[in-house]
Amino acid sequence: EVQLVESGGGLVQPGGSLKLSCRVSGYIGWWCELGWYRQTPGQEREMVSRISSGGTTYYADSVKGRFTISQDNTRGNLALQMDSLATEDTAVYYCSAYGKVWGQGTQVSVSS
Repeated sequence: EVQLVESGGGLVQPGGSLKLSCRVSGYIGWWCELGWYRQTPGQEREMVSRISSGGTTYYADSVKGRFTISQDNTRGNLALQMDSLATEDTAVYYCSAYGKVWGQGTQVSVSS
């Protein structure tokens, strides 16, 4: 059973940076993409970024050039470096495996 635990959320001013981390435990297949999704109240959960086992990365257009996803060699740790944060980035951020296994989420709030 895959378990995901996020950390690193918080409150930051516009233009600031945060780094989210996700500890991945349990077996994940080589075909598994790890990723970050976010959700605001009343909205559907949306993909922010994904990374394949081979290191191929995908980003939502809204975060390209500002966010960077990474994973360690064991795929036991996933990270999301978020720079130039804007108020529109405020959301609960979820770590994901296979696009259907979720962590508990971590709140990111961008406000002056």
